[in-house]
Amino acid sequence: MNGAEHIARALEARGIDTIFGYPGGMIMPLYDALIDSPIRHILCRHEQGAAFAAGGYARASGRPGVCLATSGPGATNLITGIADAHLDSVPLVAITGQVPTALIGTDAFQETDVLGLSLPVTKHSILVRRPGELPAAIGEAFRVATSGRPGPVLVDVPKDILLAEVDAEPWPDAGPAAGVTIAPEAVAAARALLRSSHRPVIYAGGGVTLAGAEAAFRRFVEATGIPTVLTLKGLGNLPDGHPCNLGMLGMHGSVAANRVVQECDLLVVVGARFDDRVTGRLDRFAPHARVVHLDGDAAQVGKLRAADCALVGAIGPALEALAAPLDIEGWRRHCRALHGMEGFAARAGAGPGIDPAAFLRRLAAAVERRAVISCDVGQHQMWVAQYYPFDHPRQLLTSGGLGAMGFGLPSAIGAQLARPDVPVVNVSGDGSFLMNVQELATLKRYGLPVKVVVFDNQRLGMVRQQQELCYDGRYTEVDLSDNPDFTAVAAAFGLPARRVSEAAAVEEAIDWCLRTPGPCLLHVPVAAEANVWPMVKPGHANEEMIRGTVA
Repeated sequence: MNGAEHIARALEARGIDTIFGYPGGMIMPLYDALIDSPIRHILCRHEQGAAFAAGGYARASGRPGVCLATSGPGATNLITGIADAHLDSVPLVAITGQVPTALIGTDAFQETDVLGLSLPVTKHSILVRRPGELPAAIGEAFRVATSGRPGPVLVDVPKDILLAEVDAEPWPDAGPAAGVTIAPEAVAAARALLRSSHRPVIYAGGGVTLAGAEAAFRRFVEATGIPTVLTLKGLGNLPDGHPCNLGMLGMHGSVAANRVVQECDLLVVVGARFDDRVTGRLDRFAPHARVVHLDGDAAQVGKLRAADCALVGAIGPALEALAAPLDIEGWRRHCRALHGMEGFAARAGAGPGIDPAAFLRRLAAAVERRAVISCDVGQHQMWVAQYYPFDHPRQLLTSGGLGAMGFGLPSAIGAQLARPDVPVVNVSGDGSFLMNVQELATLKRYGLPVKVVVFDNQRLGMVRQQQELCYDGRYTEVDLSDNPDFTAVAAAFGLPARRVSEAAAVEEAIDWCLRTPGPCLLHVPVAAEANVWPMVKPGHANEEMIRGTVA
C-alpha cells in the first residue's frame, strides 16, 4: 500500500471512526485513500473548525480526536485548535500534508514550516522524511497523545511520502502506559496532614477526569467530608447538589468558594495547577494553608506553589488510600453556611433583555441532566459555569487555558458525533459566534441536532466589563451593535431560528428549541450593561472580589 493507504488503515486499526478536515493539494492522496475506508470524514468549513471539532470529539468521549489539513494555510489554520488542545490536555492527532520532500526549503507554493510553528503548542511534532518512518510516526503520535498528561501531536507528511510504497502493517500500538504508582511514604505523609488539619479544603481541576479518577475522587470526598471547590475544568467532578460542593473558585467564582480557600489550613490540590484565573494574586492565595498536591504530571507540582506533600502519579489509587473520615463537622457547617449565603446571588442581568442567569436555570430544568454544554469564551462562558448545574465531567466543553473564541460551535459538532445519544447545546456570545459561524453549514449538512443559543449583548462583553471596572469606563472597540440578524443568518444556512426577547416567553422558546428536530438557533438579546459577578480584578487577591448588584 502507499503511505496514504497506510495512514487510513492505521487509523482504522486504532478504532478511529470519525475524523474532521478540509482537503487540499498536498493532503489529497490521503483523501483518495479515505474513499475506500469505513472512517467517517466530516467536512468542516474551516480548518480551525476541524481542529476544534476534533477537540470537542475528544473532550466529550475521552478518545483521541483526529483532524486533517493540507499544507500552508490549511496547516496554519489548525494551529489555534491545536494550541487549545495543548493547554487543556486534550488527546488530538493532527495530520497535515506537506510539499514533496525535494521542495522543502525552496519556498514552494503553500510550503510552511508547520513543524516549527507547532512545536510550542504540541506535546510532540513529527516531520516524516522517508516512507519507512511513516508507520512509527503514526504509532508514536497516538501513543504520545494519549499517554500521561494527554495532548496534541502533529504529523506532517510530504505528498511524495503519501504516494510512496510502505511495507509495514498498520498494527495498533500497545496504547498508553499505566500510571506511575505513588510512593507509600508520600501517601502516609498526606494522610498525616489530613488528620492534623482543622480546616481542610479540596481544590480540584480537570486532571481528575484526565486520570479517569472521577469515582475515586467522589469516594474520597464522601469519606472525608472535606468541603470542595472546583475550577472551570473541574466542574462536574462532584454533582452540583452535593453537600461538599461549594462550586467554582477564582476570578468569577463564588464569594464562598474563594473565602473558604483563604481561611483553610490545608489545601488538597487534585488535578489542578494553580492557574492565575483561579489564584488571583498568587502570593496571597490560601495564605494559611499547607499544600498536598496530587497530579499525574510532575511538571505541575511545585511549579507555582510549593507542595508540603507531593503525590505524583496515578491519583485514583492515592485518593482511595486517603479516603478516611475526618473530625471536621464544625468546619463543614461553616462552609455550607457560607455557600448558602454567598453563592451566586448577584444578578447577571441589568436593564433590558433576558437575564442570562434566569435563562440558564430554565434551560437546565428543561434539558436532560446528562446534556453536553459547549461554550465559547466570554461573559456567557462564566454565566454557564456559575448557573448551569453540571453533574459529571465531560458535560461542560470550553476553551479553558487558551480562552479561544469561536470554540463552541465546532466543539459541539464534535461532541454530538462522539455521543449521538446525548443532547448537545452550544451556548455562545455574539462575538464568539461570528468567529466560526460558517460551521452552521456543517450542522446542516450532517443534520446534527445541536441546539445553538446566542446571547447577544451587541458588545465584546468581557472586554467591555474590564474596561468599565479597570479602565475607568474608557470603552474602545467593544461595540458590536452592527451585528447581523442572527435568525436571518441561521435561516440562510437552512436552520430554524427564533428570537426571544421577553422573560415571559423564555420557557416556551426553550421548549421549542429542544423539541425542534435537528439543529436550530435561539437568539437571546441581553443587556449591554450586564456584567459577570462576582469578579476579581486581574492582579488582585481573591478576597478583594467585587460582588456586584445583589438580586
